[in-house]
Amino acid sequence: MSEIDNANQNFQSADDAPLFLLGDEAAALAAIHAGLSAAYGYPGTPSTEILEWLIDRYEKGGGVPARWCSNEKTALEGALGVSFAGKRTLVTMKHVGLNVAADPYVNSALLGINGGLVLTVADDPGMHSSQDEQDSRFYAAFARAPCLEPRSAQEAYDMAREAFDVSERFHLPVILRLTTRIAHARARVTPRPPVPQNAARKPASKAEWILLPANARNNYAALIEKQKDLAAWSECHPANIMEDGEGGSAAITVITSGLGGNYYEENRDDFAAQRGKPRRLHIGTYPLPVEKIRRVCAETREIFVIEEGQPFIEEKLAGLLDTGKVIHGKLDGTLPSSGELDADIVRKGLGLPPLPVAGPLAGFTVPGRPPQLCQGCPHIDSYTVIKDFISGLDQAEYAVNADIGCYSLGAAGKIAVPESIVCMGASVGMARGAAEAGVKYAIAVIGDSTFLHSGIPSLIDAVAHNAPMTLVILDNTIVAMTGCQEPIVPSASLKNLILGTGVDSSHLVFLPARAAQREENLAAFRREMEYRGVSVVVFQRECLEAARKRKKTTPNTGGKGQGSGETERV
Repeated sequence: MSEIDNANQNFQSADDAPLFLLGDEAAALAAIHAGLSAAYGYPGTPSTEILEWLIDRYEKGGGVPARWCSNEKTALEGALGVSFAGKRTLVTMKHVGLNVAADPYVNSALLGINGGLVLTVADDPGMHSSQDEQDSRFYAAFARAPCLEPRSAQEAYDMAREAFDVSERFHLPVILRLTTRIAHARARVTPRPPVPQNAARKPASKAEWILLPANARNNYAALIEKQKDLAAWSECHPANIMEDGEGGSAAITVITSGLGGNYYEENRDDFAAQRGKPRRLHIGTYPLPVEKIRRVCAETREIFVIEEGQPFIEEKLAGLLDTGKVIHGKLDGTLPSSGELDADIVRKGLGLPPLPVAGPLAGFTVPGRPPQLCQGCPHIDSYTVIKDFISGLDQAEYAVNADIGCYSLGAAGKIAVPESIVCMGASVGMARGAAEAGVKYAIAVIGDSTFLHSGIPSLIDAVAHNAPMTLVILDNTIVAMTGCQEPIVPSASLKNLILGTGVDSSHLVFLPARAAQREENLAAFRREMEYRGVSVVVFQRECLEAARKRKKTTPNTGGKGQGSGETERV
């Protein structure tokens, strides 16, 4: 065990000793120290490690209940129940997960949040493991609720602790917005002594929690009224730091947020040497500190906005400032409108020459390493069967709609079977739509965990209308893409769950995802594809990484993984 691991293992006996933590872990520890009572989430990179850390602590007997849930919506709804009871609660998800949780999140701003409710939402600029770059600050503004944006692991700890106080002060949900580099960078964090959990208490007013129209109108009016207090809080917040320029004012102002502040500071001295020291405002809280923005820009002709994600601050400036100011950022092309920022990109945007690269790194190019399925992955054998089936068909005869998970990697390379990947659960609804549009062989490919996340409702729709489609569930017994978390429902329960949606038992088939059974699997798959109703084919074999982990913890299993049986027709 490394020195860092040893130090981190001992944090319970020295809660105020410095630790080396990921930003995700810092937020998790802060929640415990803030008096957390329960935590919920759905795994999604780069947020996964927050709940994993809390689950690990809970399972070792040193923490509070921390649970993976079917999806982000159910996770947030569980947290609302904790808040209703007066306890503090945390919900974790990635940025696209907030789309799934948007209904309870936006409505929760109309409730009289009782126990502190914090959503740690990890955005993914650059789309390292996501299908878009959405910026969660827009959701906070849409809900008219506070958002905190740390720029380091230490701030992730400090702001996560504060977020619970802010939530209870304003009776609103609070988003802690992380980004990939903050979530996954390890740094020194100095914690503070923990506080006890809240005592259980019911909300002061039931009407605040019953969103019938008459109550909701009153609650919305109260939310609008809170905006003045939120604005005052943000104006005075110490994370919103103003710096004077040369002589107390300057013709240039730089506004930064999140990691943009770090990247600017790496170039600050060179920029000051070339253009003079500018005025500067770093923003860490939302709603925006409007008066600070106006003050720092009052005598400015030229403004640089450096923010990670979408141009949230930049878009607001036009409505806040007098005309005649030149605003540089993502909207005018000074900074790229997509992808992550870094110090070199910011340097170029500030008009500074690139720093020279010398030594062995000069001219060095890192070769591309596109992600791919593991060698021996069961999904390869499953996709091979589908590919064998469609290989003799005209392209207009079939549609293969896939989903979000490891098997998404089957859309490229030698496999190249999926024709669409949109969002969690979309494959099932899209296959149904394709079938009803007249596509003869409509196929949905989805993983076991994604099926549980959001595939079930669309399967119910398909069954209700007897759509001629085949749902292929790739059951590798684990949530593999995010680090092998246990699925919310084990593989052994899939049969009854699928039958419960109304699928005909004679058209629910379980097949072993093994190359040795390729011909038998193809024959069974072809039979179901010719059926003019809803059929479900479940390919089963344990994920290789999950098998390795299982064997480490339970070495006497005889080496036989799950899902290795013969073809089964229910």
